[in-house]
Amino acid sequence: MRTAPGSRPACARHAVADPSITLELALSAAQRDACFGVIQELRPQLNLGEFRRRVARQSLQGYQLLALRVDDRVAAVAGFRIYDTLAWGHVLYIDDLVTTRQQRSQGYGPRLLDWLQDHARDQGCTQLHLDSGHQRVDAHRFYRREGWCDSGLHFWRPV
Repeated sequence: MRTAPGSRPACARHAVADPSITLELALSAAQRDACFGVIQELRPQLNLGEFRRRVARQSLQGYQLLALRVDDRVAAVAGFRIYDTLAWGHVLYIDDLVTTRQQRSQGYGPRLLDWLQDHARDQGCTQLHLDSGHQRVDAHRFYRREGWCDSGLHFWRPV
């Protein structure tokens, strides 16, 4: 399994020697664009132009895309950033986590989470965080199965 530069492979719990599956940070514009179709399943309001603009803007704040490829096609994506908070300290926050509808239940989500856990550890983070909409019941079941705790509600309002 190929991993992003400076990182360790996913935990053995989900790592299966399969040369058709790779994990890599999407560093180039072409690599990021290859993630768009997968991200759009989670964020259907985005078109390619808006996706590019938001990724560019968020990248200035440390946002990165991690792509899981199967036979060189992106099947799952995680968008994340590392930052510091008074509440939690130095954390890795997962903005986006999605596997294509046709590729779900293949173990790709856990592989992304394992990579992110290892990366967070390597970067000195003490926790991983994410938000998930109330309607995403299947995602909540997945997160709990993967050992995540739900600890609060996320509130917002328009400006």
